[in-house]
Amino acid sequence: MNIKSLLLGSAAALAVVSGAQAADAIVAAEPEPMEYVRVCDAFGTGYFYIPGTETCLKIGGEVRFAYDWNNSNAVATRNTDDFQTRARLVIESKNDSEVGTIGSYIRLEGTSDGTQGVVLDQAYLTVGGFKAGYFLTWADDIGITGENDTFITNAKFDSASYTYTADAFTVGLGVDELRQADGAFGVQGLASATLGVATVTLWGGFDTKADEGYVVGKVAAGVGPGTFELYGAWASGVSHYVSTVEWTVGAAYGFQATEKLKITPSVNFVEQFNNVDYTTGGVLASYSIASGLTLDTTVDYNKGDSKDWTGFVRLIRSF
Repeated sequence: MNIKSLLLGSAAALAVVSGAQAADAIVAAEPEPMEYVRVCDAFGTGYFYIPGTETCLKIGGEVRFAYDWNNSNAVATRNTDDFQTRARLVIESKNDSEVGTIGSYIRLEGTSDGTQGVVLDQAYLTVGGFKAGYFLTWADDIGITGENDTFITNAKFDSASYTYTADAFTVGLGVDELRQADGAFGVQGLASATLGVATVTLWGGFDTKADEGYVVGKVAAGVGPGTFELYGAWASGVSHYVSTVEWTVGAAYGFQATEKLKITPSVNFVEQFNNVDYTTGGVLASYSIASGLTLDTTVDYNKGDSKDWTGFVRLIRSF
């Protein structure tokens, strides 16, 4: 074998080995594209798109630690006080559709006394101005700022309502299932208008089983450094909405004492169905410690058959 033949044979062998190695080479797969969570600003702050959908989701909640106290001349409720912690988790979703904005709302709640565990506090769906589910109805908004007004007994039901809102005007009508046991239903109505610095709101409700209803009117207006509120309410008789108070009037003035401190004094006069009347008054103070952290405290006085002093201190973390 001459030198030429040896060189040609070596080159052929190297080519075969290189081809075999190339066939066995490992090629790394390219990574799958990652879909990051996108911010959804179409419905306000805090929403993000559920990956792979056009539905926007928002998760929030609240933790509240409170100390409540009561000093009463009545023997049954004399000098009682306690600590309590409450937690709420809120899940909201919204998306646009051919029938308008579709939304859902779920609120779960639990307290440290453990009597009911974690409960479904509210759950409802919305389609445009239509709302259906288990929720706090307009009756829950009746009253003035503070902790000593009293009129509505029950405001949370399985309900369906429709609300129409324009720039300065709101009107709504709803139907409530008051009691499942006897098929009691109720009807509620709402009308509100903003005229300059003042907002006038009217509420009404009727219990079809008890054949009794209520009407409420309220005016809220910006005055000086705060907001003045005046309201009056009357019930024709005992119903599932109103079980104790026949009529009441009240007033409150909430003013921003500092950038972080709001103080609201209020007073109410109450006449009950049993002809017992009493006057209540109090001062509510709310201090914003930091973003998402608030300290609320109130002291209230009830002058009736007994003289009661009540109040609380609440540290609230919301997110």
